[in-house]
Amino acid sequence: MRTRLLAATLTAFAAVSLAACSSSGPGPHPATAAAGSPTTPAASTSTPGTASTPPTPESPSASAPDPAASPSTPAAPSAPAPDSPSAPAPDAGSPGAPAPAKPTPPSDAGLPGKPGTDLTGKLVAALNAIDPAIVGGKPDQAVDRARNQCQALSQFPKDKSKLVELANQRFTSPDHPQGFGPDTAAKINDALRTTLCPPPA
Repeated sequence: MRTRLLAATLTAFAAVSLAACSSSGPGPHPATAAAGSPTTPAASTSTPGTASTPPTPESPSASAPDPAASPSTPAAPSAPAPDSPSAPAPDAGSPGAPAPAKPTPPSDAGLPGKPGTDLTGKLVAALNAIDPAIVGGKPDQAVDRARNQCQALSQFPKDKSKLVELANQRFTSPDHPQGFGPDTAAKINDALRTTLCPPPA
């Protein structure tokens, strides 16, 4: 009888002890866990693929294009703009700029028209007053020479020596093949200015 009672008591005690152990959980005691191994970081418990997972470094082939695979096309040089300071427009007033060309006078500048009878008579009379050999009985020839000398008077109005030289070349005679000399040539020029040659512009 006592043996059965003792057995029943032990069984009950074992059941209570087992219940107590099962209620506390199979894991180690909090103190034991704290004193034992360190706690696992929160990052280690996160599942792969979450934000806490460090990103995989990109491979060099993904970050930089392969120059052999896609050759770059060289950029064409850009032309300077018209108003760019690197291409200044030529200034007519600068020392290096060419001077504007003077207009060429017409070939008949200063050449008077063929005079009428009255003007021809005045011209012949003025030349005969200097020396009758200048006309020499050939009024038409004297008029042609006078017209050409008028053109020289218009082209070289201030060059007296050149005008005298040209008058000696134009007005000649058998007795004066080299002209009538500088004094007579100067008088011929004065006679032409007062009769046939137009006044200077």
